Formats: sequence, structure tokens, C-alpha cells
Amino acid sequence: MFVVHVDNLGAVDAVAPRGSATFSTDVSAPDYDANMCSMRATILHADLDAFYASVEQRDHPELRGRPIAVGGGVILAASYEARATGVRTAMNIRQARQLCPGLLTVTPRIDAYSEASRQVFSIFNDTTPLVEPLSVDEAFLEVGGLSRLVGSPATVARLLRERVASEVGLAISIGVARTKFLAKVASGVCKPDGLLVVEPDAELEFLHPLEVGKLWGVGKVTAAKLADKGITTVGEVAALGEGPLVSLLGKGAGHHLSALANNLDPRPVVTGKRRSSVGSQRALGRQVRSLDDYDGVLLELVDRVCRRLREGDRVGRTVVLRFRFGDFTRDTRSTTLDQPSASTALFLDAARHLLLARGDELVERQLTLLGLTIANLSPATAVQQALPFDGRSSPQLDTAIDVLRDRFGAKAIGRATLLGSAPGPLVPILPDRGPEE
Repeated sequence: MFVVHVDNLGAVDAVAPRGSATFSTDVSAPDYDANMCSMRATILHADLDAFYASVEQRDHPELRGRPIAVGGGVILAASYEARATGVRTAMNIRQARQLCPGLLTVTPRIDAYSEASRQVFSIFNDTTPLVEPLSVDEAFLEVGGLSRLVGSPATVARLLRERVASEVGLAISIGVARTKFLAKVASGVCKPDGLLVVEPDAELEFLHPLEVGKLWGVGKVTAAKLADKGITTVGEVAALGEGPLVSLLGKGAGHHLSALANNLDPRPVVTGKRRSSVGSQRALGRQVRSLDDYDGVLLELVDRVCRRLREGDRVGRTVVLRFRFGDFTRDTRSTTLDQPSASTALFLDAARHLLLARGDELVERQLTLLGLTIANLSPATAVQQALPFDGRSSPQLDTAIDVLRDRFGAKAIGRATLLGSAPGPLVPILPDRGPEE
């Protein structure tokens, strides 16, 4: 059996790789022997389709079949009807309307998306204990141990799609493969509302004809470098070999892409792993902004991220600023504190230093996105934090503000410098639970 594509909740359409003439549509066929776990396609990558937009179309029947975008000045999600016209996430609404004059915009309902995510993950966890969340709308699932109880991984995936559709009212696409990388590629290929199983003996036949952009880590710059050498498909990356790739892209990127192009991905599905970083970002659109405007956005991001740190009883040391400019180039800057902390004041000082160091450039080139990440996280209880000798970083102040916001809402208290400014949209996030929870 090569590749089986199951679409529309059970209608089976068998698709063989290019150049092949044999295939099977028996999705309930027995799996490989249990002693050959490493050789079986048992990893599922489940990914909700156009998540925010799909929730809106589910809850508002008048929006079904119409091009919609969720967001304000910048699009957070677009329906497939809108995507067909070229509308994309993170696009400015004005630009999107030029592509799609009939585009309908919908105000985000974060509580509705969070609840839908909770329901879907409840189904995931009811299916298998081996669930690795990636975001609020996607996860890896290891289902190799369910063959005797439920059936083959293809059967498990089909039943999972049926449950999400009937219990949550959303479409979900699932890729099934032997590796996490290939399962994620497969789920992307079969969108929207599809199921694609890539069997071990068909992996490279499926993978190699795909464009190089399907490889994790290949963005516009790397794709351009490869295209200059006449390399446009994954198979051509594999044929080039690791040595030439390292010479062209560097040791890390060359080794990484050579491995993925040959589907060498030994990572298992990991459960109970806590985040190594916490971050937030805000798309800024094309509006001309001053350095004070960027500072206000930074205040908002630091407040938001540090509160999440404290909610998870975490502390961090490294702060990273991410910039996306009007010409679509990207850059980052980072610095590390002397001691781990969850103090809003300490991280604000560090982040402001990074921002001001590039102040003139940011105003000249203009940003379309500003992001902040705090990394090098550790449990707050395992770290001896420094005493607040500066008089500004008292944890009591942060705790008091957190309590007020928990009780009366996030808008109950805020910084005077942000009065009158519109905050960026919040997005649902996954709970950061450790193994003990």
C-alpha cells in the first residue's frame, strides 16, 4: 500500500505516488507487527482548518460559504473562501479588501476559540494519553498502541475526525506517518478537511516531488539560495547531499535540511513537556508609527508575557525582541539578565534597552510586527531570586496587579502611558502544565 487519502469523513480516495500503479483503499487493514514500532506509520498530526474563521462560520450560519476574516486592522485568520482570493493571515485589512472586495470582517471572540480548543484537546486526550500540543489548534498524537483496542492508525484518525466534527462542529485535517515531520507535511497536503496516510514504503515517493518550502526551516531566503542552484523540490535537496548543503547554507541548516529531505526525524511524541519560552507579538499593519508608539506596544507585550510567567510559576533570564519590517525582512535582538526573574520592571528595562538601541532604524524602516519572547525558563520555586535593591522590581507590586486583573478583568488596571491606545488582540494559548499536573 502506498498512500491513502480519506476525505469528507469517510469517502475514500486512494492516491498513489507519481509513477506508481498499485494502491489499496483498505484503511482498516492490520498494522505492522507491534515489535516493529519504529517502522510503522503511527504518528498523527491533527490540525484544525482555518480555526478562528471556522468557529465563526460554525456559530454564525450566515457566514458559511462566504469569505471572512477574523481581526481588526490585521487579519488573525481567514476562511478558505477568502484564502482562495489571496487573503492571508497577518495581512492588512485594507490590502485584503483590495484582493477580495466582498470580504466580511469579524471581531475576534477569544473565549469562543479557547473553549473550542479545550473541547478538541479533550477528544485528543480521550483518544490516547500520548498527546504533544503544538498550539491551540494542532497536536501530535502517538496511536501505535491502539491497534488491538481501536484499529489501525488510519482508523483511529478517521474516528477522531468524526468525533471533532460531531462534538465540536469543526473540520480537522490529519496526516499519519512514521515521523513527526512527515505527519505534519501530510496534514498540510490534505487540507482542508482531509486525512492522508503515508505508509513507510512510500515516504520518499510522497515527499520528494514536493516543493522545498515544505521543509521546516526553508523560508524565502533559503528557498532563493536553493533556487539559484536549480533546486526547487525536496528530492533535489536530498540528491544534492549533506556536504554541498552545508557549504551552501551552513553546518546547522545543511545538516537539518539533508535529514528532513530523507525523512530522518527520530523525535518521539513527547508529553508533559513545559515550554522553554513564553512570548507574544503584535502585528502593526502599515500605519506610520513613532518610537513612542513602539514603546507603548512593547509595554503591552511585556505586561502580557510577564503575567503569563507568574501564572505558570516560572521565571526566565533571556529576553528576545523580534522585528518584522515593512520590506518583509526580519531580525531579532536579545539580552540576558544576571538572575532569573518574573519581574515586569526588570524585563521592561531590558526590552526597552534593545528597542532604543535601534530606535532611529525602526522609525525609518517602520515595523509591521513587534514580538517579545522570554526564554531560559525555570520553575520559580527552584531559583533563588535577587532582592529588589533597585526599589522597582518588587514582586508584591506585580502580584497585586495580577490579583486585580484576575478579579476584575485585564482592563481593570493599566499603565497611564497606554490610556487611549487600542490594545492588540489577545489570542488563546495552551495551558503550560508540567508532568506533575
